Amino acid sequence: MVRPWLWLAPALGFLGFFLIYPTVLTVIRSLQGKDSLHPKFVGLTNYRWFFTNSDALGALLNNVLWLVFFTGFTVGMGLLVAVLVDRVRFESLAKSIIFLPLAISMVAASVIWKFMYDYKPAGTAQTGTLNALIGSVGLGPVGWLQSPGFRLSTFALIAVMVWMWTGFAMVIISAALKGIDPGLLEAARMDGANEWEVFRKITLPLLGPTLTVVSTTMVITSLKTFDIVYTLTNGNYSTDVVANLMVKEMFTFGDFGRASAVAVILLLAILPIMGFNIRKFRSQESMS
Repeated sequence: MVRPWLWLAPALGFLGFFLIYPTVLTVIRSLQGKDSLHPKFVGLTNYRWFFTNSDALGALLNNVLWLVFFTGFTVGMGLLVAVLVDRVRFESLAKSIIFLPLAISMVAASVIWKFMYDYKPAGTAQTGTLNALIGSVGLGPVGWLQSPGFRLSTFALIAVMVWMWTGFAMVIISAALKGIDPGLLEAARMDGANEWEVFRKITLPLLGPTLTVVSTTMVITSLKTFDIVYTLTNGNYSTDVVANLMVKEMFTFGDFGRASAVAVILLLAILPIMGFNIRKFRSQESMS
């Protein structure tokens, strides 16, 4: 009985040192004050700050917007594109083109979309692609990344991530579509069902487990969103998110206590979703 644990010992040691140990230290540090050299125990003060500070609550609201709209649009667009691309002649080429944005880095995507969203004051030449397009039809330029009102800048950032991750959702859903027995679909059509009824009553229910996995992956991605916000706006114009707030508290303000508290809150938000994903995976394994 000892031998299996000997084989697992290096992996468990690696996991404990690089994952469990830092997590425990972060939880302890979240209960201490700002001074990193001589930290003092402050209890839940850092957590109280997070849930009463307007900037922190604004970042939390933005994460909720990311969770709802990024997840919804990405999964919806992935499903739509997967169904449509499944019927075109050059399916592999179309999938490669749609998946391509995910192959580039977040920094490269930020450079591309910073040029797309570039804004110049009205009356000057617009170098941003979107403002040049709307200017060609006589509309004024829009500060896509400089408009705190109605969270326009946040939705502009969400659009970038939807553009990047739609290809991922499409590939996973498309693979599940290929696994559906064509005989079921043909039998439904022979019974008089139209294409919408076939999709709604047969295809969509069979895609349920796959859509759940893709959705939970997108939810976790939305909660961990950082790099696209950091590189495009750095949280300015009401676009801050929890992960970016954590980095600011640690490296800009030097408050390790608050930064650790934010990290713990983010971890606690992600853990239930990961647990749900694991239970779903195990239930599918037991059924198979």
